[in-house]
Amino acid sequence: MSSAVSGVVNGGISFWYADDGLPVTREPLPGDATADVVIVGGGYTGLWTAYYLKKAAPFLRVTVLEQKFCGYGASGRNGGWLYNGIAGRDRYAKLHGHEAAVRLQRAMNDTVAEVVRVAAEEGIDADIHQGGVLEVAYTPAQLARLKAFHEHELSYGEKDRELYGARETAARVRVADAVGSTWTPHGARLHPVKLVKGLAAAVEELGVTVHEQTPVTEIRPGHAVTPYGTVRAPYVLRCTEGFTASLRGQKRTWLPMNSSMIATERLAPEQWEAIGWEGRETLGDMAHAYMYAQRTADDRIALGGRGVPYRFGSRTDNDGRTQPATAEALREILVRFFPSLAGVRVEHAWSGVLGVPRDWCATVTLDRSTGLGWAGGYVGSGVATTNLAARTLRDLVQQDSGQSGATDLTGLPWVGHKVRKWEPEPLRWIGVHGMYATYRTADRRELTTHSARSSRLAQVADRLAGRH
Repeated sequence: MSSAVSGVVNGGISFWYADDGLPVTREPLPGDATADVVIVGGGYTGLWTAYYLKKAAPFLRVTVLEQKFCGYGASGRNGGWLYNGIAGRDRYAKLHGHEAAVRLQRAMNDTVAEVVRVAAEEGIDADIHQGGVLEVAYTPAQLARLKAFHEHELSYGEKDRELYGARETAARVRVADAVGSTWTPHGARLHPVKLVKGLAAAVEELGVTVHEQTPVTEIRPGHAVTPYGTVRAPYVLRCTEGFTASLRGQKRTWLPMNSSMIATERLAPEQWEAIGWEGRETLGDMAHAYMYAQRTADDRIALGGRGVPYRFGSRTDNDGRTQPATAEALREILVRFFPSLAGVRVEHAWSGVLGVPRDWCATVTLDRSTGLGWAGGYVGSGVATTNLAARTLRDLVQQDSGQSGATDLTGLPWVGHKVRKWEPEPLRWIGVHGMYATYRTADRRELTTHSARSSRLAQVADRLAGRH
């Protein structure tokens, strides 16, 4: 292993908790209880849903049940990308028409601003910086995909997106060999844990009951069952994302996909001068096995990618521990982007799981016959999408309970979308690992062949994934 990643803090949930400190956990459920709405999962989806429900109807008795502590899952481990991407938009365009997908995209564009607004209103200092999202290309095949991607985004009404050549890209961030990029203003960098802690405090201030250290083992109409008692409520909302497979009957609903990250030591001013990145954009690329990165508020680089994508049997890790080979692979991406940082130390590595539906489409649903609802399957775009999902769940509950009628959000095409289950093991494990191995091979071929045509291997992986 490289000396640059030896001595790294591995796991401990995430760098964000090492930076901001682990929370003091709230009390578990003391016994059987009742509520108007019970929310299972204390991540972004659950907390935003509690927030908007209580804001809209202060009289509602809302209870949140969280198995560890709020933000233990992806909400406390992600890359801090608050941006306007949503999983499944193209499929929704095919199913419901282009204009319906345009409405979904506009709602996502607005969601970025909504999160920033609420954070300011509630006094949540989450290191938010609205620098937009910059996605770069550094091979001819990536450049061809980038230009196609840029035009595709414009077709969904994103008229403020900009396309840059090599010189304009370098003026923003000096990524080695970058030949072009696309930038959207609908994005911001943030500190995930500061946001989730602030949100948890805000919902408690509104009068929401939050029980931590309370795993829910089963959800059924009117009931959320835990080892400490059962909470009965007309509405039970599942907001468990990558941990959904642990619930009874949900083993094959959403696949818990692993994503891994590293954070460097603080960089010196002269190192930043060599890189640029004054705009603090969130940074991604057009590789098939893509990366994502941010310049943190304290001048580190936090960078992520898929690593070991899936554990057999839909298992999830406990504390974010990451294989050393994955940390090394992410460091290699860092140095590939910024060769001048070859000697920079990696101080932290961690992993987390995100929820992936079989058709890679995020969904929001409320079954009006049972009162069961759920949202998730964000496929890595959850920092903003959770907020839109929560406001949609609020509107669906209010509509069903007679407090309001249909809204613009309840009419979006992802509402009520049905997805088939994942294959049983070992097909699930073989398929996912084969898919990402194929993507990585495709990226290596594009680096060496310099062809402007995307590798056909990537198309094979897309079909394997069910993305098309």
